[in-house]
Amino acid sequence: MPGRREFEIAFVGLKPGPHEYLYELDDRFFEDRPEQPFTDCRARVKLTLDKHVGFLLLKFEVGGTVGLTCDRCGNPMTKTLWEDFEMVVKMVDEPEAMNDRNEDPDVHFISRTESHIDVADWLYEFVNLSIPTHPVCDPGEDGEPTCDPKALEVLRKMDVEAKEQPSAENPIWKGLDKFRNS
Repeated sequence: MPGRREFEIAFVGLKPGPHEYLYELDDRFFEDRPEQPFTDCRARVKLTLDKHVGFLLLKFEVGGTVGLTCDRCGNPMTKTLWEDFEMVVKMVDEPEAMNDRNEDPDVHFISRTESHIDVADWLYEFVNLSIPTHPVCDPGEDGEPTCDPKALEVLRKMDVEAKEQPSAENPIWKGLDKFRNS
Protein backbone atom coordinates (compact mmCIF):
# COMPACT_ATOMS: atom_id res chain seq x y z
CA MET A 1 0.00 0.00 0.00
CA PRO A 2 1.49 3.36 -0.93
CA GLY A 3 1.98 5.76 1.96
CA ARG A 4 2.20 2.93 4.48
CA ARG A 5 4.70 4.91 6.58
CA GLU A 6 1.93 7.31 7.56
CA PHE A 7 0.80 4.66 10.04
CA GLU A 8 4.19 4.44 11.75
CA ILE A 9 4.68 6.52 14.89
CA ALA A 10 8.19 7.45 16.01
CA PHE A 11 7.60 7.32 19.74
CA VAL A 12 11.24 7.56 20.91
CA GLY A 13 11.41 11.33 20.42
CA LEU A 14 8.07 11.97 22.11
CA LYS A 15 7.88 13.44 25.59
CA PRO A 16 6.08 11.39 28.25
CA GLY A 17 2.33 12.02 28.25
CA PRO A 18 -0.52 11.93 25.75
CA HIS A 19 -0.11 12.60 22.02
CA GLU A 20 -2.97 12.61 19.51
CA TYR A 21 -3.08 11.35 15.92
CA LEU A 22 -6.01 11.45 13.52
CA TYR A 23 -6.43 8.94 10.71
CA GLU A 24 -8.98 9.29 7.90
CA LEU A 25 -9.54 5.83 6.39
CA ASP A 26 -11.43 5.12 3.19
CA ASP A 27 -11.76 2.15 0.85
CA ARG A 28 -8.17 2.62 -0.38
CA PHE A 29 -6.87 1.67 3.08
CA PHE A 30 -8.53 -1.76 2.71
CA GLU A 31 -7.47 -2.47 -0.90
CA ASP A 32 -4.52 -4.75 -0.07
CA ARG A 33 -6.45 -6.62 2.61
CA PRO A 34 -8.97 -9.48 2.34
CA GLU A 35 -12.35 -8.58 0.87
CA GLN A 36 -14.48 -6.56 3.28
CA PRO A 37 -18.21 -6.92 4.00
CA PHE A 38 -18.63 -3.15 3.57
CA THR A 39 -18.18 -0.42 0.97
CA ASP A 40 -17.81 3.34 0.98
CA CYS A 41 -15.83 3.42 4.22
CA ARG A 42 -15.42 6.87 5.76
CA ALA A 43 -13.79 5.99 9.07
CA ARG A 44 -12.13 8.51 11.36
CA VAL A 45 -9.86 7.11 14.03
CA LYS A 46 -8.52 9.33 16.78
CA LEU A 47 -5.51 7.67 18.37
CA THR A 48 -4.28 8.89 21.72
CA LEU A 49 -0.80 7.57 22.49
CA ASP A 50 0.06 8.03 26.17
CA LYS A 51 3.81 7.50 26.55
CA HIS A 52 5.12 6.12 29.84
CA VAL A 53 8.46 4.68 30.91
CA GLY A 54 8.51 1.10 29.59
CA PHE A 55 5.10 1.09 27.93
CA LEU A 56 2.66 2.94 25.68
CA LEU A 57 -1.06 3.18 26.27
CA LEU A 58 -2.99 3.47 22.99
CA LYS A 59 -6.64 4.49 22.83
CA PHE A 60 -8.38 4.18 19.47
CA GLU A 61 -11.68 6.06 19.04
CA VAL A 62 -13.37 4.83 15.87
CA GLY A 63 -16.07 6.92 14.19
CA GLY A 64 -17.47 7.47 10.71
CA THR A 65 -19.72 5.48 8.40
CA VAL A 66 -19.66 2.40 6.18
CA GLY A 67 -22.01 1.05 3.53
CA LEU A 68 -23.45 -2.38 4.33
CA THR A 69 -26.13 -4.76 3.10
CA CYS A 70 -29.04 -5.56 5.40
CA ASP A 71 -28.92 -9.18 6.58
CA ARG A 72 -32.72 -9.29 6.69
CA CYS A 73 -33.82 -7.82 3.35
CA GLY A 74 -30.66 -7.28 1.29
CA ASN A 75 -31.11 -3.51 0.93
CA PRO A 76 -28.04 -1.28 0.93
CA MET A 77 -27.70 0.95 4.00
CA THR A 78 -25.23 3.17 5.82
CA LYS A 79 -24.20 2.39 9.40
CA THR A 80 -22.42 4.68 11.83
CA LEU A 81 -19.22 3.46 13.44
CA TRP A 82 -18.67 4.33 17.07
CA GLU A 83 -16.35 2.27 19.28
CA ASP A 84 -13.35 2.70 21.59
CA PHE A 85 -10.46 0.27 21.96
CA GLU A 86 -7.39 0.30 24.17
CA MET A 87 -4.02 -1.38 23.72
CA VAL A 88 -1.00 -1.55 25.99
CA VAL A 89 2.34 -1.83 24.21
CA LYS A 90 5.09 -2.98 26.57
CA MET A 91 8.78 -2.71 25.81
CA VAL A 92 10.66 -5.89 26.75
CA ASP A 93 13.87 -7.76 25.92
CA GLU A 94 12.25 -10.78 24.18
CA PRO A 95 9.09 -9.53 22.46
CA GLU A 96 8.58 -12.55 20.16
CA ALA A 97 8.53 -15.00 23.08
CA MET A 98 6.29 -12.72 25.13
CA ASN A 99 3.82 -12.26 22.25
CA ASP A 100 3.73 -16.04 21.69
CA ARG A 101 2.84 -16.67 25.36
CA ASN A 102 0.56 -13.67 25.74
CA GLU A 103 -3.14 -14.51 26.08
CA ASP A 104 -4.38 -10.92 26.44
CA PRO A 105 -5.33 -9.46 23.03
CA ASP A 106 -5.09 -5.95 24.46
CA VAL A 107 -1.39 -6.25 25.27
CA HIS A 108 1.41 -6.31 22.70
CA PHE A 109 5.16 -6.53 23.27
CA ILE A 110 7.91 -4.78 21.31
CA SER A 111 11.67 -4.70 21.71
CA ARG A 112 13.25 -2.08 23.96
CA THR A 113 15.37 -1.10 20.95
CA GLU A 114 12.34 -0.22 18.76
CA SER A 115 11.87 3.41 17.84
CA HIS A 116 8.66 3.18 15.75
CA ILE A 117 5.35 1.45 16.12
CA ASP A 118 3.13 0.59 13.15
CA VAL A 119 -0.58 0.99 13.97
CA ALA A 120 -2.01 0.04 10.54
CA ASP A 121 -2.99 -3.51 11.56
CA TRP A 122 -4.75 -2.25 14.68
CA LEU A 123 -6.60 0.41 12.67
CA TYR A 124 -7.77 -2.32 10.27
CA GLU A 125 -8.82 -4.61 13.11
CA PHE A 126 -10.64 -1.96 15.14
CA VAL A 127 -12.59 -0.59 12.17
CA ASN A 128 -13.73 -4.14 11.39
CA LEU A 129 -14.66 -4.76 15.02
CA SER A 130 -16.78 -1.59 14.96
CA ILE A 131 -19.05 -3.00 12.25
CA PRO A 132 -22.19 -4.82 13.44
CA THR A 133 -21.98 -8.59 12.96
CA HIS A 134 -25.58 -8.77 11.69
CA PRO A 135 -26.45 -5.41 10.20
CA VAL A 136 -30.15 -4.75 9.69
CA CYS A 137 -32.10 -1.69 8.61
CA ASP A 138 -32.77 0.76 11.43
CA PRO A 139 -36.28 0.73 12.90
CA GLY A 140 -38.64 3.51 11.87
CA GLU A 141 -40.32 5.96 14.24
CA ASP A 142 -43.01 3.36 14.98
CA GLY A 143 -40.36 0.82 16.01
CA GLU A 144 -41.04 -1.42 13.04
CA PRO A 145 -38.21 -2.45 10.68
CA THR A 146 -37.71 -0.23 7.63
CA CYS A 147 -36.68 -3.23 5.55
CA ASP A 148 -38.08 -3.93 2.10
CA PRO A 149 -41.77 -4.86 2.71
CA LYS A 150 -41.66 -7.59 0.04
CA ALA A 151 -38.68 -9.26 1.73
CA LEU A 152 -40.40 -9.03 5.14
CA GLU A 153 -43.53 -10.68 3.71
CA VAL A 154 -41.48 -13.57 2.29
CA LEU A 155 -39.78 -14.01 5.68
CA ARG A 156 -43.16 -14.02 7.48
CA LYS A 157 -44.49 -16.69 5.10
CA MET A 158 -41.38 -18.82 5.65
CA ASP A 159 -41.76 -18.44 9.42
CA VAL A 160 -45.42 -19.54 9.30
CA GLU A 161 -44.54 -22.55 7.13
CA ALA A 162 -41.73 -23.55 9.48
CA LYS A 163 -44.07 -23.39 12.50
CA GLU A 164 -46.74 -25.43 10.73
CA GLN A 165 -44.32 -28.20 9.80
CA PRO A 166 -43.62 -30.43 12.80
CA SER A 167 -39.93 -30.70 13.60
CA ALA A 168 -40.19 -34.50 13.77
CA GLU A 169 -40.76 -34.58 10.00
CA ASN A 170 -37.52 -32.75 9.34
CA PRO A 171 -34.84 -35.40 8.69
CA ILE A 172 -32.17 -33.27 10.34
CA TRP A 173 -33.75 -34.03 13.76
CA LYS A 174 -34.29 -37.75 13.12
CA GLY A 175 -32.84 -39.83 15.92
CA LEU A 176 -32.64 -37.01 18.46
CA ASP A 177 -35.93 -37.95 20.14
CA LYS A 178 -34.22 -40.77 22.05
CA PHE A 179 -32.15 -38.16 23.94
CA ARG A 180 -35.15 -36.01 24.92
CA ASN A 181 -35.77 -37.61 28.37
CA SER A 182 -32.16 -38.51 29.19
